[in-house]
Amino acid sequence: MIKKTYLNALKKSLHTYAEKRRDVIKISGDALHLSKRAIFSMHRGDMKEAETKLVEAKILLQSIAMKFKKIPELLTEGSYHAGMEEYVEAALLHQFLKSGTLGEELNGLDVPRDVFLAGLCDVPGELYRYAIKAATEHNLDMVNACNTMAQDIVESLTEFEFTKYLRTKFDQAKQAANKLEFVMYEVSLRLKQ
Repeated sequence: MIKKTYLNALKKSLHTYAEKRRDVIKISGDALHLSKRAIFSMHRGDMKEAETKLVEAKILLQSIAMKFKKIPELLTEGSYHAGMEEYVEAALLHQFLKSGTLGEELNGLDVPRDVFLAGLCDVPGELYRYAIKAATEHNLDMVNACNTMAQDIVESLTEFEFTKYLRTKFDQAKQAANKLEFVMYEVSLRLKQ
């Protein structure tokens, strides 16, 4: 006969963890969605809306960190990291559009190294999209600024020895930077006409 006392304790523990994990997944998903909406707002030129969404996303991510700080396994959940990664991407794009620079540590949120780097790797893709919009508006200074920043990001990231997921993200950053170079080339040709 099997003694079930310990098994029942494990079952209860696992059930409790699963409930909390679902909470992390829900809140992280909301933060990810808000960060995406912030990026879309920036592309539309609505910085006020973008800033509001960034603040809301940050508050959600901070709430997860506070609520579950005694259960560190929950803070390594993929959904939480995905939400933070999207927030990092949005916050860095916002830094660039507001100041022309980016890369500062994000205050008020304990972002793991790999999550920050993955978010940074996504920024050249957004710079490419922003540069296309700027090119259609004949804002050549912004196209050039986006290209310069994307090239700077890729150059800085070449110093790292990425593997696995970050290697894939880095390759995507390089592809976006290459596309931006092509946009610069196309713009320069059209200026000569």
